[in-house]
Amino acid sequence: MNAPDAEIIVGVDGSEQSLGALHWAAREARRRGAPLRVVTAYTVPMIGGSTFDVGYAAFDDAAMNRAVEDLVADARRRVAELDVEVRSTVQAGDPSGVLVDLSRDAQLLVLGSRGRGGFIGRLLGSVSTAVPAHAHCPVGIIPLQWGTEYRVHEDVSRRSAFVDGVTVGSDGSEHASAAMLWAADEAEQLGVPLTVVCAAPSDAGTSAWLPSPVDFDDLRGEVRAALDACVAWLRSHFPTLEITGELVDGSPIDVLVERSARNQLVVTGTRGRGGFAGMLLGSTSQGVLHNCTGPSMIVPGFQDPRLSDRPHVAV
Repeated sequence: MNAPDAEIIVGVDGSEQSLGALHWAAREARRRGAPLRVVTAYTVPMIGGSTFDVGYAAFDDAAMNRAVEDLVADARRRVAELDVEVRSTVQAGDPSGVLVDLSRDAQLLVLGSRGRGGFIGRLLGSVSTAVPAHAHCPVGIIPLQWGTEYRVHEDVSRRSAFVDGVTVGSDGSEHASAAMLWAADEAEQLGVPLTVVCAAPSDAGTSAWLPSPVDFDDLRGEVRAALDACVAWLRSHFPTLEITGELVDGSPIDVLVERSARNQLVVTGTRGRGGFAGMLLGSTSQGVLHNCTGPSMIVPGFQDPRLSDRPHVAV
């Protein structure tokens, strides 16, 4: 992972979603003592006629530049009271590519969950869907609902509704283990407990198509033992952190989305394939970021010496 004093990057396009992301990123930058970089990237619209000729749509270059500069200046004003070093980047180009490239040297990249509707819809668009799978650092996703509440209550993280600290989804894979380490670091810095969740779909209605009888009690017992081993490993690296493991019925997406409504942060890995019973697949992170009502973080795989002694569990 990148250095703890590296920049925190936030993509903005003037939409309500990106403004919520801006406030969350600025608060994180203050907490971490890191500089904040506000990034606006845009592409020039293209037009195509009845022939094979394709050209750039006619637009006022100067007006576009002024609009982008005003957007960045407004973002700076909105976080000026937080006493954070704010830098800015305005760049023509594919927003996803620009943000992924900048993430190489960042400690955290932050986006609103849906960027459409801001500044002529040209800047972020569906970036929050494309970027997490390719970013080189963890990506924080801040939904519109959270951003709206934050601006009303100033510091929504201190509201009593957020009682469960940090939750991380796990399936025993290496990607999930990396996410667990990151989540534990975050929980320790925030001074809140960590819950490691493994969500197992209910066996109801499954026996009809199974090729042979399955003892679901035995299967859940094996998964429970694997989860306990993961939690014990994590506790060995964070002896002072309160860590619990929960095996719950249901879809991983539904379980983590529900947690996002009352947690300060929900964390997943980018690709969880290969873990026990495939219970936290790559699609889980996408499902969480599209449906969460609180901040979530998607953590890419990374090299860490603490991963060398993780339990290798697969059921």
